[in-house]
Amino acid sequence: MDEWKYAESTPEQRLSRLHTFSIWKKQSDREIQFTITVHEYATPPSSGMRFFAETDKQTNQKIAPYTPTGWGDDLLSALSDCIRAIERFPHQGE
Repeated sequence: MDEWKYAESTPEQRLSRLHTFSIWKKQSDREIQFTITVHEYATPPSSGMRFFAETDKQTNQKIAPYTPTGWGDDLLSALSDCIRAIERFPHQGE
């Protein structure tokens, strides 16, 4: 049982447990490390999905900067969705 969820007094607090992952994207002659943080919400936000993943870097910076994200009913869905979003556009920084 996940008792940590009972620490949330009201849904407005948006209490979440954080899961951190790292992935390397090979692009041309270099590798870029992305850190993915997945929030596991005690009370799902208005989307109704309990897990939200977001990277520490943007992609597509020169045209329309995009921060890869992913939502899901479980950790695997949100993480996989975010990884697909990382692959969608090139990283143009550094």
